[in-house]
Amino acid sequence: QVQLVESGGGLVQAGGSLRLSCAASGRTFSNYIMGWFRQAPGKEREFVASISSTGSSTYNAVSVKGRFTISGDNAKNSVYLQMNSLKPEDTAVYYCAAGPGIFTTPMADRYAYWGQGTQVTVSS
Repeated sequence: QVQLVESGGGLVQAGGSLRLSCAASGRTFSNYIMGWFRQAPGKEREFVASISSTGSSTYNAVSVKGRFTISGDNAKNSVYLQMNSLKPEDTAVYYCAAGPGIFTTPMADRYAYWGQGTQVTVSS
């Protein structure tokens, strides 16, 4: 049974930092792309960042470029999202996702597995 479990969310002031972690289990993810998505209240889920199966390339949404960094550890079946210079508009539930493939993609339907999400709240 595949499981993705996010952690690291919380409440932070604007300008602060958080590091989200996602632990994957239930299969080998060496040939999977990993990604982070978020959903704010009343809004649709949106792409944040993804990392290729080898970890050699990453792709960020324009809204977080220069502030968020995605990284992975295949040996630990884990992916991380370092979030710096947080803004109130970054407030959302953040989801980890995994999908078969090699190259990064912002398309949610390419991801077969999803975590339950972790809340990130940025106060002004």
